[in-house]
Amino acid sequence: MPDLVMVIEDEKDIRDLVRYNLERAGYRVSTAADGEAGLKNLFASRPDALVLDLMLPGRNGLEVLRELRGEPLTRDLPVVVLTARGAEMDKLLGFEHGADDYLVKPFSVRELVARLGAVMRRAALEVGALRIDPAAHEIRLRGRPLDLTPREFELLAFFARHPGRVLTRDELLRKVWGYDYVGQTRTVDVHVRRLRRELGDDETMIETVTGVGYKLVPSR
Repeated sequence: MPDLVMVIEDEKDIRDLVRYNLERAGYRVSTAADGEAGLKNLFASRPDALVLDLMLPGRNGLEVLRELRGEPLTRDLPVVVLTARGAEMDKLLGFEHGADDYLVKPFSVRELVARLGAVMRRAALEVGALRIDPAAHEIRLRGRPLDLTPREFELLAFFARHPGRVLTRDELLRKVWGYDYVGQTRTVDVHVRRLRRELGDDETMIETVTGVGYKLVPSR
């Protein structure tokens, strides 16, 4: 299943434009027109990234940022701020409140899609006892760095981005190995066995769902 991006933007034309282009880029998209509804939907749907306007009715974008950065589940959520406020002080406020990137209106939708992909790739992720740092290409379990091959890293990181969701072998091949990969689903089983060995006492966090695939159940 494609990553879910939430867009909180009060201008309908811009909201629809961003949604259209993100969907063309392969993302699922949910939207909200104000900060209050956006926060409610965000905590309910657990998106993989957020595109956020600052000048919103009700709760403004800075208030939204402050609240989501204060919650463990959304502390590391990648956020691209999209706003008409382009003064240096406005940008500094956005970054100080936790924005990962900042685009000023009018903007290029191609640049938005590119920047969103970049912040999602480099965002650190903490799931249970696992901490994934894509920028350092490192995964730690209870503070211990795991000795993983590049493919094992990508596979465990993909599990961590979708905790509790059953992932089929075919989906894992498409999303981790690539859509043009030609091989057997047994490849997934081999890599999962290797991951479990490296996880040691926490090997049960990768559960087998008989006849379907696997899911990650994070341990604390």
